[in-house]
Parts: sequence; structure tokens; C-alpha cells
Amino acid sequence: MTELLCEIDNLDEAITRFDEQIQEYSRPFEEAIQRLDTIPGVARETAEIIVAEIGIDMSRFPSADHLAAWAGVAPGNDESAGKRRSGKTRPGNKPLRSALTQAAHAAAHTKKTYLAAQYRRLAGRRGKKKAIIAVAHSILVIAYHLIDRHENYHDLGADYFDKRRPETTAKHLIKRLEALGYTVALQPQTA
Repeated sequence: MTELLCEIDNLDEAITRFDEQIQEYSRPFEEAIQRLDTIPGVARETAEIIVAEIGIDMSRFPSADHLAAWAGVAPGNDESAGKRRSGKTRPGNKPLRSALTQAAHAAAHTKKTYLAAQYRRLAGRRGKKKAIIAVAHSILVIAYHLIDRHENYHDLGADYFDKRRPETTAKHLIKRLEALGYTVALQPQTA
């Protein structure tokens, strides 16, 4: 038992040493890490992984879509002669992809955020796994733009998709009410 406790103490010391080294190495990138930390679902450790894997020089990637394809979170597009075959993603950068999917899971469980709304919107139609990859893709695209433009994160809100096309949202809700047996008549709201 004493040997096991000593081994646990040694491992705790090693973890502390590695954490200090990580903080020392990430000091020049602190601004980018703090920006990425503001994205829902992305904690400091995930932000450190993103910066460690892609750096802060976004000129290496012609666009955010190229970065997403390199990371392995872009949807595949295997289409020939009008037939869609596979939409499977590429393997990509495994540590980055793993960190992004963990961040996507965390973002999907946040409240009143754009990323959570995106997850709920896609999970019902496409399935939970594809929705998680889509949210991971969005997180990486957001990270690309935050680093490239030196801007802070601004959330679009949970009602972004409803506000984008209000007539489609109204039509969808009317169909749901009619399916429940209600008759709906719309009247414009007066100011």
C-alpha cells in the first residue's frame, strides 16, 4: 500500500511539472488561448490543444474550410454522376479532432447558445454523431476566424436559426399545431 501511495505522489508531481511546462510554452500564445476559451464548450485545455496543433499563423490555410478538412471535421463529398455515395470525414489530425469533438459535446449541452441550437437542429434530422461533427466543424471555423482576425467571440444566440428565416419557422410551427388538431390563423402583430 505504501508503494502505491508513493507511486501516486510521484505521478502527481510529474503532472504538476508537465502543467508548468505547458503554461511556460503557451505563454507567447496567451492572447489566442484566452480568445478561444470564450467559445462555448472550449475550456483552456482545449484552447491550448487547438493552438498547439494549428498555431496562430492562419496564412498556412487558404480558408477555414481547408483547415477543417485538414483537421478531419469537414463533411466528405463523394458524388459522381449525380449520385451521393459517402459523406464520411477524413481521418485528419487525431489530437485536434478528439479535442474538438469533446468541445462539441460540451457545447451541445450549454444553454441558450448558437452551438447548442445547431446541435439540436441537426441531431433530430441527421443523428447525434453527425451533429457533433458539425458542431466541432463550427468550433474550428470560429477558432480560425478568432485567431486570424484577432477578434473576440460573439455568440449569435439560440434563436439565430429562427430569426434567419422567420416565415419558415412560422410555417413549421403551424404544421405542428395542425398535426395536434388545432386550426391556426395568423394575424400580423400591430406596433
